[in-house]
Amino acid sequence: MQLKSILAAAGMLVAFAVLVPTPALAQATGAKPVCANCHEQANNSIMLTAHGAKNDAQGSMCQSCHGDAAAHMKDPQKAMPQGPLTAKDASATDKTGVCMTCHAGNRHLVFWESGRHAKNEVACSNCHNIHGKAGRVTVAPFTTSFRDNEAEICGTCHQQIRAAIMKPSHHPIIENKIKCSDCHNPHGALSKAMVKQETVNQQCLSCHAEKRGPYVFSHPAVEDNCLSCHNPHGSSHTFLLNEKVPNLCQDCHDWSRHPGTVYSGNEGWGGSASTRFIARSCLNCHNAIHGSNAPANRGKFLTR
Repeated sequence: MQLKSILAAAGMLVAFAVLVPTPALAQATGAKPVCANCHEQANNSIMLTAHGAKNDAQGSMCQSCHGDAAAHMKDPQKAMPQGPLTAKDASATDKTGVCMTCHAGNRHLVFWESGRHAKNEVACSNCHNIHGKAGRVTVAPFTTSFRDNEAEICGTCHQQIRAAIMKPSHHPIIENKIKCSDCHNPHGALSKAMVKQETVNQQCLSCHAEKRGPYVFSHPAVEDNCLSCHNPHGSSHTFLLNEKVPNLCQDCHDWSRHPGTVYSGNEGWGGSASTRFIARSCLNCHNAIHGSNAPANRGKFLTR
């Protein structure tokens, strides 16, 4: 009986899908756009997408992006559709304007004009291709997703960042477990580097919540900026550190209890027992480096 119920439910779902097709499927089964007579591959690439869902026999959706094709249909060899996306002298603003006729209401595009991409003459078509042409071969050696690797597109311009994410210690970007847009809004933001949150620390803590605190004894460098110690894209040192410990710690604590050179602040090489800590790991003792809730002096010096 249970098997019969499952089969009956599946049959009803199939019947419903046939009777009430989606707009994209309706376009696919309806009249073929006149543009498809020559540009069949381009038409098929958008047939089941939002761009192709509202297309009609006159190819109105094609012309809304590529420009008026009346003269082109009369003489395809001599007259090309007139529009910013096909014009050789069109600026990035003109090309973006075509996309904005439909996408201007998207909340992710509110600060587009204030973003670094718009100010550097980057058009939507520099990153997006609605016809889905094949891109470059991925460099990710351990890709764990069937989705296209977003970092490949961003890396075509941001070469230094692309080099960083290939270093031994990195966020799982090349593995496609996280994307550039998980932290940045490429469509514009008022924050530095167009991060999604108001500050770098808030952006980091949106994933690394265990580092948020509050702590009884906090580390001022941590409260100020996570980038004081970490490179978020990748590093040659563990935990994406800017330098190897203890060099990183000694950028600020050079004249602390354990000197950063063979000579301490007030004693020579032979007179200071604390020189045995040179070139060793500060984290062996100060293991609560982001902040400590331990009582008295133990917590004051960021130990557990």
